[in-house]
Amino acid sequence: MTVLEDRIAMAEESTELTLDVMFEWLEKMPVPEGYKTEIVGGHIFMTPQRDTHWDIIADIYDQLRAKYPRKRVKSDVRMDYPGHLNGFASDVVALAEGAERDGKGLWRTEDVAFVAEVISRSTAGNDYGPKKDTYATAEVPVYLIVDPYAGEWHLHTLPKDGEYHCSVSFGFGEDVDLTGTVVGLALRTDDFPRD
Repeated sequence: MTVLEDRIAMAEESTELTLDVMFEWLEKMPVPEGYKTEIVGGHIFMTPQRDTHWDIIADIYDQLRAKYPRKRVKSDVRMDYPGHLNGFASDVVALAEGAERDGKGLWRTEDVAFVAEVISRSTAGNDYGPKKDTYATAEVPVYLIVDPYAGEWHLHTLPKDGEYHCSVSFGFGEDVDLTGTVVGLALRTDDFPRD
């Protein structure tokens, strides 16, 4: 190869936008402490973690630990989902037994049994829209959205053909009954704080 061909090849490689390239950029950026960063449809989102947000995440995590070993419950861990540049760092993920990492060392989305997202005002549209659609496309069996502003939760199950075919919503205080799902337990919501 000539020097010119080498430079052209390098330029073409460096302009290809992939999740790995985008996350490399994020690792080099001065992201403020206390901010969650993820990529939804090729767009980078940074959202501050509030006490209310964290308290709900911790409550869900603690309740899942009644059934799941610590190593199968994750929070804010990068997972690459199907679709255009979807690298999510979900608030809470429960992995199926026997879950494995992919060739890049990331958890496989095929092994995700449950996802919970606690909405933030600035990114609520992602949780109710493109992320919900992506989780359904990935056939995540159980997707829970918790809304501390409205004081309610929204449960989505039965994913098929890129959408959830069963949805139910209740206010805080009503248990999220997951006993008939792969999760196999009920989540109490009476201690979820409101914003």
